[in-house]
Amino acid sequence: MEQSIQISKEYITLGQLLKEVGLIDTGGQAKWFLDEYKVFLNGEQEQRRGKKLYSGDRIEIETGDSFLIAGK
Repeated sequence: MEQSIQISKEYITLGQLLKEVGLIDTGGQAKWFLDEYKVFLNGEQEQRRGKKLYSGDRIEIETGDSFLIAGK
């Protein structure tokens, strides 16, 4: 089931999203997570933890989790 993630700024980074949703405990774990699991941004595989996510972006993770970024 897709979860909607509300952001109050223009964007959130992929690493921040992973921490926000509880998939990692610290920002430093983002690189490891992206090496271990396939993450897709709008259907394209993404491995950059600093990738900016904007309102309307859809993230799918091979664990079965999916998220939709929603703006203000």
